[in-house]
Amino acid sequence: MKIAMIGHKRVPSRLGGVEVHVEEIAARLAARGHEVHLYNRNIYGKDAGPYRGTLLKPVFTVKKNSLEALIYSIIASVQTAFGSYDIVHFHALGPSVMSFIPRLAGKKVVCTVHGLDWKRAKWKGLATRYLKLGEYATARFPHATISVSKTLVPYYKEKYGTSVAYIQNGINLKPAESLGALASSMNIEKDSYFLFVARLVPEKGCHYLLDAFRQVDTDKKLIIAGDNPYNQEYTALLREKAAADPRVSLVGFQDEETLQRLYANAYTYVLPSDIEGLPISLLEAMSQGCLCLVSDIEENLAVVENHGLSFRQGNVDSLRDALTGLLREEARRRECFHPQVLKDYIQKTYDWDTVTMETEKIYRKLTNQKG
Repeated sequence: MKIAMIGHKRVPSRLGGVEVHVEEIAARLAARGHEVHLYNRNIYGKDAGPYRGTLLKPVFTVKKNSLEALIYSIIASVQTAFGSYDIVHFHALGPSVMSFIPRLAGKKVVCTVHGLDWKRAKWKGLATRYLKLGEYATARFPHATISVSKTLVPYYKEKYGTSVAYIQNGINLKPAESLGALASSMNIEKDSYFLFVARLVPEKGCHYLLDAFRQVDTDKKLIIAGDNPYNQEYTALLREKAAADPRVSLVGFQDEETLQRLYANAYTYVLPSDIEGLPISLLEAMSQGCLCLVSDIEENLAVVENHGLSFRQGNVDSLRDALTGLLREEARRRECFHPQVLKDYIQKTYDWDTVTMETEKIYRKLTNQKG
């Protein structure tokens, strides 16, 4: 099959969970004999040509939040409409608004919902309404709709009467490594720090964590890995909060190897988010055997099940108490949450090869091709 993917910012990158998802399934589809074209946004890099068996195709857009996805998805959708594709696969709500274009041209269209983006704090007014249109589009325009979050399956059924396939994200399991040079460069050692990894956007809840951690009596550090050059006002707020506590280090974006080392040696990974689809950073932390403390939104709880801890979403006092409890009951923490149990759970449940095969099954059903 010849497959086009639209919606991500850029492959290769770790700009977000969508980018990781697209790269991992695209590379595996290519390895299974399919021709896969990835339509990148050119403002994140003008990479073109072969990559991991796929073909990168940069698409023009502008560096402006309100127009970036719109211009990109229009151009990419028109290009795929006139291309010889068997499948055009859209990712995320905004780009999916244009999924009707290749469908009108006779292409089989698939949309993957990575979360209800209209809930995100950065979107206001017209942008929020556009993303709600994207939600409607994912229910009405494609031949098949996929959700990475099991919580959205009943949501779409109740709201739109649409059957949505649940195909979760995956994870690449890697052996746990020591901190190595990070021990001296970040002045940390194993189990000496709490860890937060995410884009620095309000819905990830880093401000809750900073406010709660400031009230916790501990010598442990808090490492904040992530950045956001497109929201200087929010990142400035976080820097101001961090500057008030010498135990906090903002270390910016980190490469995959560095993050794996940070996960493997953290005391606890904390994800205080207000909104999620299926957070890959949470899967990565658990795959390294790291105990995770998450906000009690459905999407987070669906991942950790009984393999982690939670606190009340958006409640700084609840988060402070959870952090304090972890410090006071370290023996119970180690007894109840064994690293190998976490690793085994993730390996069994979240596998990119399985994700790819389930996605391929949908493609084959739509194109009447046998596996």
